[in-house]
Amino acid sequence: MTDNEKAVRTIQGRVVSNKMSKTVTVLVERQVQHELYGKIIRRSTKYHAHDEKNECQEGDVVRIQECAPLSKTKNFRVVEIVARAAQ
Repeated sequence: MTDNEKAVRTIQGRVVSNKMSKTVTVLVERQVQHELYGKIIRRSTKYHAHDEKNECQEGDVVRIQECAPLSKTKNFRVVEIVARAAQ
């Protein structure tokens, strides 16, 4: 990696909303250990991602990649659909 290259963050999550035009809401869950008690707890974050062809459906598992801001809340774009939702 050279000086002007940046590592691109890619994460995987589940589409929870596709009601917007060319935008999907992706829920990303992760497991972290509680600082004091050590119990494994589940944390989640929602990201807005750009879906150029409007092909994502609710329940799909998608891979999203960080990019330059596309709007006030969109900083990711859909790279691929990993698994389709069960119909």
